Amino acid sequence: MSRKKKNNARVRLDSDGMVFSTQPGWEAMEEAESSSNSAATDKQLLYVSLDRKQRAGKPVTLVEGYSGDAMALLLLGKELKTTCGVGGAVKDGCILIQGDQRKKVISTLEGKGHQVKSKGG
Repeated sequence: MSRKKKNNARVRLDSDGMVFSTQPGWEAMEEAESSSNSAATDKQLLYVSLDRKQRAGKPVTLVEGYSGDAMALLLLGKELKTTCGVGGAVKDGCILIQGDQRKKVISTLEGKGHQVKSKGG
């Protein structure tokens, strides 16, 4: 016997999400407001440093000071790893890039419009 698959797909509209709110005077947040918040986080001050602590003496480039959306931080981390051609991670609001990649990271971040300061030697 063959089973027919159930079609669980539904039509999604741009305003799909919350159907209603019981709070009086509630208004939905517009996309323009959320994009203006992300535009404000694009021009922020980031600190780039080199760290060897608790990593068996191997250098790691740290990018700290990002305040914004966690998804945007993950995407920025992915872009930096791709640009440098190395591995890394995003932990505790910091981007970790394997190796001493400070020059590449600083040039990439400045190209994206961020203000960058180098910490340490």
